[in-house]
Amino acid sequence: AARSRSLFLWDDGHPMRFYLRPGLAKLRLAPLVLAGGGRLCRVQEPGAVLLAQPGEVAPDGAVSTEYVAECVKRNQRLPLEPFLLTARGRLVFTEAEDAALLQAVRGQGMVRVSGRALWIELERSGLTRHSWQAMRDRYLRHLLPRLWEPPQTEDPTQIRGLFAAANREFESTESESDSSDVAELSTQDGVGSSPGETASELKTRPEDSAFPDIPLQRQETPKSTCSSSSMVGQVVKTMEHFMEKFAVDLLTVTQAFLKNSGDMEATSYFLQTGQRLDGYPVWSREDDLELQKDDEHVRNKLIAKFGAENVAKRIVFRES
Repeated sequence: AARSRSLFLWDDGHPMRFYLRPGLAKLRLAPLVLAGGGRLCRVQEPGAVLLAQPGEVAPDGAVSTEYVAECVKRNQRLPLEPFLLTARGRLVFTEAEDAALLQAVRGQGMVRVSGRALWIELERSGLTRHSWQAMRDRYLRHLLPRLWEPPQTEDPTQIRGLFAAANREFESTESESDSSDVAELSTQDGVGSSPGETASELKTRPEDSAFPDIPLQRQETPKSTCSSSSMVGQVVKTMEHFMEKFAVDLLTVTQAFLKNSGDMEATSYFLQTGQRLDGYPVWSREDDLELQKDDEHVRNKLIAKFGAENVAKRIVFRES
């Protein structure tokens, strides 16, 4: 279609006036503005649209030079607001773009969200006007923290409730969602175990658990893992630390603990890399169902997959 000669006219028919500092950008955009009926000011005048290039220091109210190019590309006058720049010369994220980011990332694992591939795909799809780096930064630094607030209580019943909620979602989630995000390494047969070794012959040391001061308890003992405010406080601080360190929400942290049998070091490594520290895969709901079966053959398969020590830790963790 022929380029509109009234592209840069206001609704009342008056030409839009633009000011842009002399330079290559002005030489490139001037013909486009003039051809669309707009005007360029030699000095910054009241009411004129101040144009600035993305990335350069810009005063409040400056509009990206991409505005002119995008109007010409679409052959229509677009609203200025989506092209406003921040003080650092970055495009301002609109509410619609924030909503689009939240929708696009929903259901994606933290490994994908923290990486690059997902965001590069979103940039190529034209989800927003921003680079993939800007979209990832926007989500991790601004949108994600708003989704979950850290626990503000040391009430043991509320802490247990957090784990219960995460556990319910963990148990209702198909293991395929994990396999797409987590690069599981090949099974290490025989590591830390012998063919005749069984999970019941192994014991988990207190220092191996996520919270060494909190005793792991079996079914025959009272299930009160948060017996004092100091223990609960330690849980709260640990989870808040992981949320801040890895820029993740509360549910992601609790599920990471569930997948790594409550081991703090393994959970930290998993949140950072998406892999187990010892090279074994993380536990899934299907693995837990297999673990509940009273079948020696099934138990041996799990030992081959996770190692005898990890199977023993899992039994203790699930019973605690």
